[in-house]
Amino acid sequence: MFLAILKRVLITALLLILGLATPALADQTEISTYRRARDLFWEVLYPSGAISLYCGQAVPANPDSDDFNIEHIYPRSWMKEAAGCLGESVRDCRQSNQRFRFMESDLHNLYPAETPKNSERSSKVFSILPGNSEDPDCDFESTNDAVEPLPASRGNIARAIFYMNQEYGADIAPPNGPSIEPLLQAWHCSDPVDSEERRRNDVIEQLQGTRNPFIDDPTLIECGAVSVFPND
Repeated sequence: MFLAILKRVLITALLLILGLATPALADQTEISTYRRARDLFWEVLYPSGAISLYCGQAVPANPDSDDFNIEHIYPRSWMKEAAGCLGESVRDCRQSNQRFRFMESDLHNLYPAETPKNSERSSKVFSILPGNSEDPDCDFESTNDAVEPLPASRGNIARAIFYMNQEYGADIAPPNGPSIEPLLQAWHCSDPVDSEERRRNDVIEQLQGTRNPFIDDPTLIECGAVSVFPND
């Protein structure tokens, strides 16, 4: 793995010197199947359990899939355009497109979530919704088109999507939808990087050779002019 990482770094440096590339990331190419990512997720990234993305609940080690599973923050159905298989089903894209397989297996985009909330989110866009959650145990709101996660997860969500944008050129928007970049900038600024994100970043680098630069350097997102959205 170290040689693969070193090779990517040297190639990127050479392209920058020659003026043939901008300071962008290189695709992760270590985890080529989602099945492998799923095993690493529970066995290595969260061997002792976790805190769920959408409800902030304690997730046990190796949880029952009926209770908890893995959420793609940037949905697989959104990935198809960046992978070059727009118009295909997710299944067909996975079978024919290696880049899509690397994208859906990228651990920086994966978080533990309650199975019902993961299903409820589906591929809906993130937003701020009026009113409050009707569930006293989970500050998660949903409509037919959008979801609002609890404030403690919003920065994590924003930084994962910014990573997918820089790493793969994935739009910060749902297919054919408006950009959610201003909202995510506000979420990044109102929910700063914490020690758990830094731990994840370190472990993921060991597993797939890439880091999330927005965790390493939060100032990559300018917060001075951001109008912070309400944490209702």
